[in-house]
Amino acid sequence: MKILLVGEYNRTHYNLKKALNKLGHEALVIGTEDGFKKVDVDIEINNPFNSYLLKKTRSLIYRVFKIDLLSVYTKNKIKSNKHLLSNYDVVQYINESPFLIDRKGELAIFKLFNSWNKKSFLLSTGTDYISVSYAFDKKFRYSILTPLFEGKVSKKDFSPALNYLSKSHKTLHDYIVSKISGIISKDLDYHIPLLGHPKYLGMIPHAIDVDSLEYKKPVVKDKVVIFHGINTNNYYKKGNDIFDAALEIISKKHTDKVDIITVKDLPYKAYIESFNKAHILLDQVYAYDQGFNALEAMAKGIVVFTGAEKEWLEYYNVQEDTIAINALPDEVLIAEKLEWLINNPEVITEISLNARQFVEQHHNYINCAISYLDKWS
Repeated sequence: MKILLVGEYNRTHYNLKKALNKLGHEALVIGTEDGFKKVDVDIEINNPFNSYLLKKTRSLIYRVFKIDLLSVYTKNKIKSNKHLLSNYDVVQYINESPFLIDRKGELAIFKLFNSWNKKSFLLSTGTDYISVSYAFDKKFRYSILTPLFEGKVSKKDFSPALNYLSKSHKTLHDYIVSKISGIISKDLDYHIPLLGHPKYLGMIPHAIDVDSLEYKKPVVKDKVVIFHGINTNNYYKKGNDIFDAALEIISKKHTDKVDIITVKDLPYKAYIESFNKAHILLDQVYAYDQGFNALEAMAKGIVVFTGAEKEWLEYYNVQEDTIAINALPDEVLIAEKLEWLINNPEVITEISLNARQFVEQHHNYINCAISYLDKWS
């Protein structure tokens, strides 16, 4: 089977491509490098308008003529690669807006791919119309929009997410849904809003290349190492402010027992390498399930504070605080969990081993690829 994977977040599609190749299928990933993360793709759609002057030029031309220069550039680059992007059995989009251009341009590109290839499918991962609508209507107990509701950020700060509720995006969403063969979610944060949708095919967990991630049993000698990686654009959306407040409590109370490492906006490969010495990683607060970075850290044997809500416990039939630590939006509760681990380092070892086994069992990229092939068929 020939599969075209459109768009990339972290290594979601690239890991799937590697697994498909191992299973004897042909797959290609086209997309951006996911901003500063610099992830791997086969055909890169770069942004030539990154300099200050060109950004201003692009913005001015859009305001005056309603023409997005990056959209024009992206569409032309895709057209020039038509011979590499045609005659696939399956096209899968990582998002309704995989190239981060104006919605009219995204729609035009979707129509190109749809006319060049056979069946198409949509992944629900990252923000999209359905998940953002669900969060905006406050159907979750908490969500990525909670900082907006609490007044920590403005609507302008959250415009990238709120744009998925705009009229232009709703038009794009409706058209895509009318043409695709089905929608697949990546974790419970996207699975739950999709339940009951007529084109929903179910959830396939994040595909993790466990073969490339070496497990190391954590050994706590003098201090417990806590790692906090921050994407400044998503500081409040991921709950990094709450983690910072929890770390402030811990650093004052247990200065002699902890070593805290904080990094900001690292490229993907540097980020993965930078937490290798950590015993504990602080991932995100406003989630019900684990994302890609959390799972890779868990595979390496690191105890991760992330989404591990009761819905996740029930779905996988696991016990609380045995595989991942649920990071609730409360710095005192997070600090209490951190203190429990600091005072009981043997528990870190237990959770570490459980986390690796969990990723191997439920997130192995080969098994996930087999699930995709089944749903695509």
